[in-house]
Amino acid sequence: MPGQSLDDEIQKIIDDELVSNLLFPILLILFSACDWLLWYQVVKLPNPILISALAIVASVYCFFRLIKIRKRVRALRLGRDGERAVGQTLDALIRKRYRIFHDLVGESFNLDHVIVSEHGVFSVETKTYSKPAKGGCKVTYSGDGISINGYKPDKKIIIQVLAQKSWLEKQIATLTGLKVSVKPVVVFPGWYIENQQNNKGEVWVLEPKALPTYIENCPKLISEDNVRLISNHLSSYIRTTYDK
Repeated sequence: MPGQSLDDEIQKIIDDELVSNLLFPILLILFSACDWLLWYQVVKLPNPILISALAIVASVYCFFRLIKIRKRVRALRLGRDGERAVGQTLDALIRKRYRIFHDLVGESFNLDHVIVSEHGVFSVETKTYSKPAKGGCKVTYSGDGISINGYKPDKKIIIQVLAQKSWLEKQIATLTGLKVSVKPVVVFPGWYIENQQNNKGEVWVLEPKALPTYIENCPKLISEDNVRLISNHLSSYIRTTYDK
């Protein structure tokens, strides 16, 4: 499913970090409250100031930890929702006999979407950003990289998708014996794209709804039999990966 690895990561953060950072200060506060109650009733008990101070310090620490966890979860949910939205757009291509795969797990990374068709194989990376309260929502793609709303161009995204392209090409060659050139694509849901490269470079940078047209304008490079062969092997790879 689109965004499945992000969903798994969100659940892991909730299970491993959120719960512990909530329960630990609550338990200390309860112990502190019990000690104060006993101290008032039995004078000989030690003064519970120490455990109260510890409970306060732990509560403050965990409060700031929870703020950071909340920000991480919100960012992951934003990315997951973006992948799901793009996934819905791409799933419409199934009617045209395209094969669509979501969340293909690689080596310490995942490919958000992979499209296999007679027009080629496409690796699609989704980048989802919150829109500013004021001003435009523009992504500029130039020879210097990608800039978001006028910020300094950054080549990290381009480097990332080119690395994913190389990995997928090697994976397909290993699984099928076919040498296929993968087209890397970066999509920004809901953002206006100013493409100074005119998509003539190694990487396409697009709004998701434009991707089907770009693919259909490509010449047919892969036979239907090889499309089926690649798709079957990728399906088996995905099943094996998630079974682990």
